[in-house]
Amino acid sequence: MAPTYPFSEAAGLTLDPTYERLRRDEPVTRVTYPYGGEGWLVTSYDDTKFVLGDARFSRARTVDRDVPRMQPLIAPGGSILTHDGADHARMRRLVSKAFTVRRVEELRPRAQRITDELLDGLDNPGDLVEGFSMPFPITIICELLGVPFEDRADFRTWSNQVLSTVGGLSPEEAMNGMIKLHGYFTELVAKRRAHPTDDLISALVAARDNEDRLSEDELVRFGITLLVAGHETTANMIANSVVALTDHPDAVKDLHEHPEKVPNAVEELLRFIPLGAGAGFTRIATEDVQVGNALVKEGDAVLVVVSSANHDESMYTNAAELDLEREVGQHLQFGHGIHFCLGSQLARMELQVALGALTRRMPGLRLAEPVEFRKGSLVRGPVKLAVAW
Repeated sequence: MAPTYPFSEAAGLTLDPTYERLRRDEPVTRVTYPYGGEGWLVTSYDDTKFVLGDARFSRARTVDRDVPRMQPLIAPGGSILTHDGADHARMRRLVSKAFTVRRVEELRPRAQRITDELLDGLDNPGDLVEGFSMPFPITIICELLGVPFEDRADFRTWSNQVLSTVGGLSPEEAMNGMIKLHGYFTELVAKRRAHPTDDLISALVAARDNEDRLSEDELVRFGITLLVAGHETTANMIANSVVALTDHPDAVKDLHEHPEKVPNAVEELLRFIPLGAGAGFTRIATEDVQVGNALVKEGDAVLVVVSSANHDESMYTNAAELDLEREVGQHLQFGHGIHFCLGSQLARMELQVALGALTRRMPGLRLAEPVEFRKGSLVRGPVKLAVAW
């Protein structure tokens, strides 16, 4: 039987040393996943980029199937995350008309105002998670989508259920979160169809390409994807970035004195921080494919570890070190290929605004108490982040 994966429980922002050994000796290896049995694990930069960019590795073939995976929830159909080829291109084409770089940049001043208001109200010392890193992206994504902010407690609970992994919640609890989110967005889409407003859900309801449009189920599932990804990943990335920066007080001081360095610092933090607790979305090989040292057979499951790829020494010198002056190039935190994160520009903008404000206003930023990271989730992040400045 192949070795059990994950190799250890995710601990803070450190990577299991097994990844380094595998990148060197066996970057494509067989492992046994928490759910669905055996599959391939890809740990190197080049092999990860190859798998993410090659159409012979299908996301659609995972839908409603008990494939090897990290989380108990079996991938449901209809999502932009689980389409391939023409189906995916059609959905992305329709969605991109409403989710543009221009719309994101128009949000920047509002993001700055939200940031300043939240930081004005933060105690010193205070909990940065509940006081800033969580409410900031939730406010942005709620306003963007047209989701009532007062519903945040409910959808945070459901989101945490959906993102549960080994050691977390049961399959039934994970499914409950998905059912609740689906019902919530079904009602919201119906309201926006009847009474359009100036938000992304209304724009998606109206989005057309000739006679083509998003189906009701596609609208609902895309809304769920944006809501969950739009606050969980960014919120935890902000908090994780602060943890990483407090280990480098000279870096905080440098960003305070040179705010023009913030955009590059964000890219290095995206590369450096292992945001995912393990391997990402499952893909199924549609034919035999040679991937690095391994022949992946048709029907085999393949999962890549983006955080390991971003720490590949063949791509990044001293990859295990945080270097805010580094020319990062193409890190893989947002993926690669047709499923490259649609919200990457929004995430970048939010991170730039957040870290720019934190380092500008808090040059003495430091941890006020040890950090406790949550367990049993696909996304790493602090439960609480007590900081002082």
